[in-house]
Amino acid sequence: MTLRQRHLLGIEDLAPDEITAILDLADTYVDLNRSDVKHADALKGLTQINMFFENSTRTQASFELAGKRLGADVMNMAVGASSVKKGETLIDTALTLNAMHPDLLVIRHPNSGAPALLSEKVNCAVLNAGDGRHEHPTQALLDALTIRRAKGRLHRLTVAICGDIAHSRVARSNIWLLGKMESRIRLVGPATLMPSGAADWGVEVTDNMAEGLRDADVVMMLRLQKERMDGGFIPSEREYFHRYGLDAEKLSFAKDDAIVMHPGPMNRGVEIDGTIADDINRSVIQDQVEMGVAVRMAAMKLLVDARRAA
Repeated sequence: MTLRQRHLLGIEDLAPDEITAILDLADTYVDLNRSDVKHADALKGLTQINMFFENSTRTQASFELAGKRLGADVMNMAVGASSVKKGETLIDTALTLNAMHPDLLVIRHPNSGAPALLSEKVNCAVLNAGDGRHEHPTQALLDALTIRRAKGRLHRLTVAICGDIAHSRVARSNIWLLGKMESRIRLVGPATLMPSGAADWGVEVTDNMAEGLRDADVVMMLRLQKERMDGGFIPSEREYFHRYGLDAEKLSFAKDDAIVMHPGPMNRGVEIDGTIADDINRSVIQDQVEMGVAVRMAAMKLLVDARRAA
């Protein structure tokens, strides 16, 4: 199956069968990545440009590795030293990129909607690697693959997403994806870190960790997005950990076989206890990192196939 979308801008745009197609192909790439020979030629002869306007060692490295393992020529554009810093507009940047004839453009940008704007101006597939507070689609897809491999399914699970919901694009993409898979979603966090209107998203909202984690199959912790905060949202990190940091006592309210997730980077002792993060029986945080490469390989391969078929 190829995707009906020509770009991957958000989970909101994907149908459930498209999500499943990406995850199914990613499953095969997990096996490839664990083999002795980790290369394929699905993107051989194609050019991939990674353009990150925000720092992200983990996501950028994952996209770079994904492209190289599929045979693409990968270029990381140094935005910090680029013409963007000299006042060039995003549209001018798009025109410049077009002249290079890329096939895939991976972009992370602090402003919501920037990848969508670029997708209207460039003649290649655009993949959103995170835009403002909007979406981070490949993170939700790798989370979904991690959950499916651990639980055997995505449908009708109870998933608690805890922490800084207001500033998290990861939360938004996961809410879209898990909702499409008919899972029960609980958002857990203080009122100051909960978006207004969240209760209208088809999710349950609570500021009580015991209530939010009760009988959960999946516990997904989120980092405090301090770089996106303007003002005081929590009394102190110590108080925040006491009420909302995941420790053994709070985790005991979830199911005995509940898995613990975190998109990273983690603030140990703030949103999660280090012992929980390192628990090989409960934590799938390192699995999430591994699944990221496979999911990004699958997304790029299917986007290229879709454009070839158009």
